[in-house]
Amino acid sequence: MQKVRAVFISDVHLGTRACQADRLIAFLREYESEYLYMLGDIVDFWSMSRSIQWAGAHNTVVQKILRRARRGDKVIFIPGNHDEALREYAGIAFGDIRVESEWVHQAIDGRRYWLIHGDEYDQVTRHHRWVAVLGDVAYNALVRMNHLLSRVRRLLHVPGYWSLAGYAKQKVKRAVSFIFDFEDAVAHATQQRGLDGVICGHIHWAADRQIGRIRYLNCGDWVDTCSAIVEHYDGRMEVVNWRQSAEASDRAERLDSLTTAP
Repeated sequence: MQKVRAVFISDVHLGTRACQADRLIAFLREYESEYLYMLGDIVDFWSMSRSIQWAGAHNTVVQKILRRARRGDKVIFIPGNHDEALREYAGIAFGDIRVESEWVHQAIDGRRYWLIHGDEYDQVTRHHRWVAVLGDVAYNALVRMNHLLSRVRRLLHVPGYWSLAGYAKQKVKRAVSFIFDFEDAVAHATQQRGLDGVICGHIHWAADRQIGRIRYLNCGDWVDTCSAIVEHYDGRMEVVNWRQSAEASDRAERLDSLTTAP
């Protein structure tokens, strides 16, 4: 278990088959923190309006977050576009969890980070909702295909994790252009606010970039990449790729068991 100052997660998509709730539970067990920021799309009301896939692990995620809040962790929830129904409760605390439309987190080194979900800077989501919904359905199908491919790779003992969704984002020029346009727009808005950096989600693409004088950090997601941001007590902001680190640990344990077997 590691004690860090703050944990930032987004795009969990509870209520969907693609949600990697078990991995998130393991991550939250590993990283204890003073602050827990949930930056949108924690619950996927869009997908749940079509079909609810609420597993027991999804309840465990909710219970673990509530337990951290009761214990005294500062828990702030900033709704995204998939749980936008909760935006009308911005400024209200539900028990020990506060709902906000945005927040400014002052890191231990004094830098100030703007916390948002980010859909406000996605022109498709803002102006063409039906296209966004169609894209969401296609993305979920791609992720489900990816899970099937992952099972086949494990059966064939192919090492490492390969993301079909990530591959598509890297290879489709329009997707790459969208990501960079989004990041630049968010960084520009952050600079206008006189802040040092921004931490967001929305595009399911974990990142740590310097854009001009703005540090841009994206949490990624808990559907495909299983990633988050943590702030350490020495001031470091780190992108944690939990899936990669967990799979590397599993491979090391298997190798150790093979080498120590009689």
